[in-house]
Amino acid sequence: MAEFSVGDSEEALDLVQDAMLGFVRRYSTRPEGEWGALFFKILQNKITDWYRRTAVRNRFRTWFGKSGEDEGDREDPIQTMPDTNSPDPVRSLLNSHAAEVLKTSILSLPLRQRQAFLLRAWEGMDVAQTAFAMGCSTGSVKTHYSRAVHRLRILLEEHRP
Repeated sequence: MAEFSVGDSEEALDLVQDAMLGFVRRYSTRPEGEWGALFFKILQNKITDWYRRTAVRNRFRTWFGKSGEDEGDREDPIQTMPDTNSPDPVRSLLNSHAAEVLKTSILSLPLRQRQAFLLRAWEGMDVAQTAFAMGCSTGSVKTHYSRAVHRLRILLEEHRP
């Protein structure tokens, strides 16, 4: 979920680690049933903070004429090599294409809809837990989730079996 939000697996891992440390420091004594919603609330706050910091950094980069693309941002050639152990290359290609289309579709959702969808559909949280994690009402969660599902159905219609 964090990777979908920030678009970078390394940044996402850092955010999840920071969220977990913050959770353990403050809420480890709370009842176990509350842990999921509390953790995701902390994670959502970390993601929001990350967006704010990134916006400020990008503003300074443009002021000072930097493109924002460092040498470390280049694609790793080892990661792009084909997998020769794959039993069915055609199926792997179709699956990777479908996964990429799904990821692109989820990323095209507005932030709150994406959060509601990922918390409800992927994390399996109920409406009340999702509302707590997102810091909004249950009605807002239902609205965001419904709009996200509707939009994803439209975007993924051509990929249905």
